[in-house]
Amino acid sequence: MEGGFAGNTGPPNSFDKSEVLDVKPLRSLLPVFPAPGATNGPPFGTAPPNSPFPSGFSPFFPFSPPQGSPSTPVINQNPFDSTAVPIRSFRAEQPTSNGKNVHSSNKRKLAGLSSLKKKAKRSNVSELALAALSNFKPGINAVEKDDGDRELVETVLMRFDALRRKVSQIEDSKEQHSEVFKHANLKAGNIMLTKGVRTNGRKRIGVVPGVEIGDIFFFRMELILVGVHSQSMAGIDFMPMQGSDIEGERVAISIVSAGGYEDDAEDPDVLVYTGQGGNASADKEASDQKLVRGNLALERSLHRANEVRVIRGFKDVTHQTSKVYVYDGLFKVQESWIEKGKTGCNMFKYKLVRIPGQAGAFSTWKSIKKWRADPSSREGLILPDLTSGAESTPVPLVNEVDDEKGPAYFTYVSTVKYPKSFKLVQQPSVGCNCSDACKPGNSNCPCNQKNGGDFPYIANGILVCRKPMIYECGSSCPCFRNCKNRVSQTGFKVRFEVFKTRDKGWGLRSWDPIRAGTFLCEYAGEVIEKVEGQAGEDGANKGYVFHTNRVYESFKWDHETESAGEASSNAGEAFNIPSPLIISSKNSGNVARFMNHSCSPNVFWQPITYEQNNEAFLHVAFFAKKHIPPMTELTYDYGTPPESVADHGKKKCLCGSSKCRGYFY
Repeated sequence: MEGGFAGNTGPPNSFDKSEVLDVKPLRSLLPVFPAPGATNGPPFGTAPPNSPFPSGFSPFFPFSPPQGSPSTPVINQNPFDSTAVPIRSFRAEQPTSNGKNVHSSNKRKLAGLSSLKKKAKRSNVSELALAALSNFKPGINAVEKDDGDRELVETVLMRFDALRRKVSQIEDSKEQHSEVFKHANLKAGNIMLTKGVRTNGRKRIGVVPGVEIGDIFFFRMELILVGVHSQSMAGIDFMPMQGSDIEGERVAISIVSAGGYEDDAEDPDVLVYTGQGGNASADKEASDQKLVRGNLALERSLHRANEVRVIRGFKDVTHQTSKVYVYDGLFKVQESWIEKGKTGCNMFKYKLVRIPGQAGAFSTWKSIKKWRADPSSREGLILPDLTSGAESTPVPLVNEVDDEKGPAYFTYVSTVKYPKSFKLVQQPSVGCNCSDACKPGNSNCPCNQKNGGDFPYIANGILVCRKPMIYECGSSCPCFRNCKNRVSQTGFKVRFEVFKTRDKGWGLRSWDPIRAGTFLCEYAGEVIEKVEGQAGEDGANKGYVFHTNRVYESFKWDHETESAGEASSNAGEAFNIPSPLIISSKNSGNVARFMNHSCSPNVFWQPITYEQNNEAFLHVAFFAKKHIPPMTELTYDYGTPPESVADHGKKKCLCGSSKCRGYFY
């Protein structure tokens, strides 16, 4: 008899594993899978969810397969070759009658959009997604590639999050919110997949090109878009094997351990994973798990000894109602058994062990959890709070590299200070008249009007787009202190630490996972005049100075307006600063003074202005350019000075980026 769990040893007092041998030969279970060539089953590419969508949100394309879509993708001759297994989609190359693969004509693709729209309407896709479909042009803005790289993976994730933020902003501005409009990530993901903006779109065993251990994802849709895990809700992803003596055999290729089951995840190198199914719901009681689909695929992976990607889910400490998913590397299934769960029903258990020689992400998360509970347990701790209470969140000072006891003395201040003699960057304007908090979509709010009619932030204070200038509510506005249009004024919410780097002096990083668009801090210090020998490019304050008039590498961060269903916009991301500003943090400053330069930064700056004491001043605020894993150094582009002084003060750049210019100022 094939398969089963015979020969495996479970933990003491576990359920008698021999009983599983009395069920049925595994071959008899195969009818639960579609046979090769079947046309009545769902495709395995971006597979449909194994549990219901959120209330009021029906499955939609690409989670409901097009009519006539094949159920089984083409697979490799070598079952454990890391090359890809093609996922079928409406963008895939279709074979012609002579056996050659050719792209369908644009005319056929456009004609197919009519049926897609009908399918979307039947599946309750929002008008927003339909608008995107109507604007879709085959091949335009598509980045679909079977084998990605690091740059492509980051591009796809940034474009998805930009679109998700914009969709959220549009829906926030609506007076009434239906249930279907609450899932901006699903709608943005649908648009991305429809337009072909994805990478690694083929199932594979092992490493996913361009994805690194420790990468974080805030939505399951992001895992799909970069090819880490193709199931939108199910925890086990699998693929068919070719060359097997068992017809329709499938093995597991990735799992998501997100706390939905009784997983044991205390050991960074070992994960005891609970199989899928059997959970109680509103219309059924808990039941025994069955050896089918993902559970059977994991059992097959035990015998095949193939690599399985592990993605761990954690509670997002900065957004308590959300989760963050961490790619933790490749594991192998070492053991499996059955035991009674808390409900009294039988559950499959799988012991997965990390493949040696890999870095581990989970160990970092466990260390941070320990430091949060007891900050004094942080190795290399010099000071528990560098700010001496000036910030509501303490900032540890840490050195694990050498014996240096800290940076040169400076006075900690949390915001920028303007001298009385300094010319105002702009005159104050009329504040809002909102009684409690400014609301998105309120056309009568003057602060909204100054921001072009769009609220600059969405839930959790996430910045939607880069703007020439952001206007926040000031001290004369009657709205509450916690108004969402005061994000940069309420202090940072991220748990930073200042640490000694190996070759760049002191640096800044975070204990928290950071979402793209998160406000980090402002550049605090003293506004100074540009006086030769005092504050110029060659002045004594150089090294702790921020210049707004430097030349910065351009980059695209904002949404694609047509993709979000908006009319095309010519608005750029260039900043509109009334007059150049120089801020020195040599003698007084905050954590921003410790951010080092990078030619490929993960942080960018944004000009913000608000009124204080009937005067309006400019503030330089830093935001996360992309998702940033914990303990990753935070960096921004220092820019280059005007040509007249470009040859002075050049320093060797040690950022290590593939796009490193070799120097910075």
